[in-house]
Amino acid sequence: MLSQIRGLSRHFTEDTLRSYLIDRSVRRPDGCLIVRGYGDQRGVHQKVAGRAWAHIAAYVVFVGGYNPELDVHHRCGVPDCIEPSHLRQLTHSENCRSRTQRSRCRNGHERELDPRTGRYRKVCRECNRQAQQHWRERQAAQVAQARASYGRSLSAE
Repeated sequence: MLSQIRGLSRHFTEDTLRSYLIDRSVRRPDGCLIVRGYGDQRGVHQKVAGRAWAHIAAYVVFVGGYNPELDVHHRCGVPDCIEPSHLRQLTHSENCRSRTQRSRCRNGHERELDPRTGRYRKVCRECNRQAQQHWRERQAAQVAQARASYGRSLSAE
């Protein structure tokens, strides 16, 4: 069964993988079992035990009956959760349909609905406006610096 997990180190047995995942995870108050994988980025899918995805390895070890042709889906929506009761297998199309869009951008601004599609816009207008403003300020600073250095080199001669 472990041979079906892509990227899993061959040195693991089901018992050692189970204890490995439990040792690397922490229980949150909301019931999620959050795993600490490679790297320091949290809140994203984690890789452990070689180059295997932690949620897939957890499904194989804790739930069983893994079908490699199906996706492992998180019912809780937390990508680094390996709680067995939060994992289930779906087809790729069902997994994509179950995703929801966030009503706020990553900076906390309300996102607008696109009237053509009825879905949220990919780019937040406020974040876009701020990014353009920062770009203009950087460009103006570079131009001012170039003009100042050009003026100094002429006066030094």
